[in-house]
Amino acid sequence: MALIVQKYGGTSVADADRIKHVAQRLAARHAAGDKLVVVVSAMGSTTNELLQLAAQVSDHPEARELDVLLSTGEMVTKTLVAMALHTLDVEAVSLTGAQAGLQTDTSHGRARILAVEPARIERELERGRVVIVAGFQGISEELEVTTLGRGASDITPVALAAALKAKQCEIYTDVDGIYSADPRIEPNARRLRDISYEEMLELSSLGARVLHPRAAELAMVFNIPVVVASSFEEGTGTLIHGGVTMEQFNKVRGIADDPHVAKITLRGVPDQPGIAAAIFEPLAEHHISVDTIVQNASVERLTDLTFTLASSDLSAATKIVKEAAKQIGAGEVIAEDHVGKVSIVGTGIQSAPGYAARMFRALSEAGINMEMISTSEIRITCIMQETDVEKAVRALHATFEMEKAEASEL
Repeated sequence: MALIVQKYGGTSVADADRIKHVAQRLAARHAAGDKLVVVVSAMGSTTNELLQLAAQVSDHPEARELDVLLSTGEMVTKTLVAMALHTLDVEAVSLTGAQAGLQTDTSHGRARILAVEPARIERELERGRVVIVAGFQGISEELEVTTLGRGASDITPVALAAALKAKQCEIYTDVDGIYSADPRIEPNARRLRDISYEEMLELSSLGARVLHPRAAELAMVFNIPVVVASSFEEGTGTLIHGGVTMEQFNKVRGIADDPHVAKITLRGVPDQPGIAAAIFEPLAEHHISVDTIVQNASVERLTDLTFTLASSDLSAATKIVKEAAKQIGAGEVIAEDHVGKVSIVGTGIQSAPGYAARMFRALSEAGINMEMISTSEIRITCIMQETDVEKAVRALHATFEMEKAEASEL
């Protein structure tokens, strides 16, 4: 008898028929002897509909009230799934994030899980029940309802799997695994049988939309095997784990793209200690993450500083940076939207010769201008115009022959 934590995304529970289908899957696993904790997202486009409702009654809804409103989407789903299981004579109980013991900080709209107290879940499992948990939410020390951020419902099942010491975490969605590239862009993309935690974390952070980066990070820290598979068809999916295939012939495991990137440039930044901190500390205080950072060589003790961030944070970040620029005596602040990034990811890329050169040559032959370049031990990222992103993905997929399966996947 294994303890398994599952998660079903919004498309998997989009309507009553899909919820019944999920309930049948759960009933079969329960009958086979598995103990199940099941995390569910809001049905279909419910979260977007709730945001639209909020916008109709308020131009600037308070973050606290918005969290309370958005949390109701998952609450509806978890209750309906429990009801569907009851009709199949399966004992089940639905819990909110608070009832499931998910304790968070006070950052409304992008809260982070501080601790999980799984005592209630463990009691319900001992009673033989399937436990259905509302994803995407928790509760702060002040007993305020919080949400984890858009697309962050993946974090809940991984956190619960770690706290419950589950055998593995299974995330079911509308795709049948992790692909070498976005199959909507590159039709020759192939499904990976497995991928390492580090590679998955990089792909998620760089734009791959199958698993939230914080979920990948949690899985790596607590060594939780995660399977990403389809709820619409049977299949093995992709296993995310700690093992790495030794000396792979092609070290590029995946290509990530993100067309929703923005860029901010500060002109005439004083080249002296403490300046970078004066710019980036205020951004961090407002929970704005930055990505690629490039600083030009100093000329007459002045330099230009450029960094990228999510397009959704551009407006708020621009205001913060302009204020910081005044305080440090910098010059013009230039904000640019409609930027994208494309990355190749794979363990050992930086230490293996030729991968950067092949990437740059492929982009050059495709007529794509690279505006910024960033590297780590397992990825190379190029910043470009948003309109070039899809062309870049296809060019790189062909250059690195990503459509060919590796020996470990045969």
